[in-house]
Amino acid sequence: MERRPVCRTDTEERMRTLMAQPFTLEDVTRLRRAVADLAGGRGLVGPRLDDFVLAVHESVVNVVEHAGGYGYFRLWTADGVIGSETSDRGTGIPDGYMAADREPPGLAQRGRGIYLMRRLCDTADFDTGPDGTTVRLAMRLPRGRDDGPGQVAGRLTM
Repeated sequence: MERRPVCRTDTEERMRTLMAQPFTLEDVTRLRRAVADLAGGRGLVGPRLDDFVLAVHESVVNVVEHAGGYGYFRLWTADGVIGSETSDRGTGIPDGYMAADREPPGLAQRGRGIYLMRRLCDTADFDTGPDGTTVRLAMRLPRGRDDGPGQVAGRLTM
């Protein structure tokens, strides 16, 4: 039997989509609740659950506020990790906001989202440019908790 090297494609094949949907401002609250329920159902609890839900919420709200008001969201599990992907077709994140560990000065009310996402999640990756942005957030799950029923892809209704 031929062994194939593990690569991104292999991980993608193992991904289990829990939910996938386009979103607008009207969907933000329902989407946040669904992320909390689905991540909690995979064993993410306490502060780690709260951190993941807040970080995902920040990624969604950034799309609504800064990238035309609509985007696409996907929540998945693979290899003991729960992850989210939020994408838009905006004009990209300005360079000044992408400083790796820069905390916004003072008690700034704006400009904290990227900083928070990076601080709250195990990984936070940003792919941004003039044709849009994709934010990928991930948290390691307790052992053996990335199985379980997903949700049929499509618009979330609750």
